Amino acid sequence: MIGLTPEQISEELKGYSARLTEGMQTLRRVGEIEAGVSPRDPVYREDKLVLYRYQPQVAKPHPIPLLIVYALVNRPYMMDIQEDRSMIRGLLAAGIDVYLIDWGYPDAGDRNLTLADYIHRYISHCVDFLRERNQQDTINLLGVCQGGALSLCFTSLYPEKIRNLVTMVTPIDFHTPDNLLTHLIRYVNVDLLVDSFGNVPGSFLNFAFLSLSPFRLAGQKYVDLVDILDDATALKNFLRMEKWIFDSPDQAGAAFRQFAKDFFQQNKLIRGEVVIGERRVDLAAIVMPVLNVYATQDHLVPPAASKVLKDLCRSRDYSELSFRGGHIGIYVSARAQREIPPAIAAWLISR
Repeated sequence: MIGLTPEQISEELKGYSARLTEGMQTLRRVGEIEAGVSPRDPVYREDKLVLYRYQPQVAKPHPIPLLIVYALVNRPYMMDIQEDRSMIRGLLAAGIDVYLIDWGYPDAGDRNLTLADYIHRYISHCVDFLRERNQQDTINLLGVCQGGALSLCFTSLYPEKIRNLVTMVTPIDFHTPDNLLTHLIRYVNVDLLVDSFGNVPGSFLNFAFLSLSPFRLAGQKYVDLVDILDDATALKNFLRMEKWIFDSPDQAGAAFRQFAKDFFQQNKLIRGEVVIGERRVDLAAIVMPVLNVYATQDHLVPPAASKVLKDLCRSRDYSELSFRGGHIGIYVSARAQREIPPAIAAWLISR
């Protein structure tokens, strides 16, 4: 407030106080904050996993179903966060038959779940369920962020089951110089962490993510919040995002141990040294069409960490789709809604 008179400062403070008071009234009108907005039906369950089918928006959706595999560390309703910012709605509107794995919330009884459980059992069972349900030998797979890394592992191990593979903001080379998350995790004693907690608390990981951009994610956005407190719709959308950010499941200890050590710390995926169960992951086994979607300003998964896939897989039909934005913007920005779902759908339908 440099250069303002005492009277002007007093008026600014009064206006700020009035906006806060009005905001409290707006908060009372907002109502419940939904976790996902599009109608969907559970079609398969296993342990805490639920496989959902989103209700089609066209009379005859594309016959090859699309299975979305989201990250373990966040909740998948980011793909369907609000009515006008939903990757899933965009895919449905384009005629894609969309299914999504909801991993649920691991508890103490899940601490011994391994990556083999997630890949050889959970993803494999969902894929086989969809193949049988739709009477198709192969299905389409869309892996998102960490879920993209899991999808790459699955596809390399079961290439005969996947028709087309889409990866979205997916880390593959975990040791690029601009990978802030790797720099944070590289020196963590993962064994001590998992042995101490059993399951790694979601709140612990959430703090780590927020610390990568503390001013923007933990400060500035709350200052800016005052400017929308009189707009119930904008406020509800803000609270939806806040709900997703802090809705962080605990991580099954054994699976976290392997992912943190093999992927982040030792970068085994690009060297073909990841072993899931007793089978080695070789990205060269991925020969089906691949669409790799990345964000040019992604602070969690830098473009170079994703684009290396071109040199590691053996697909003769490899494409990249760049989005000018960040790791979250690729899901929720208005431009992303116009660009990403139609492009993915067109790419899938043409194949």
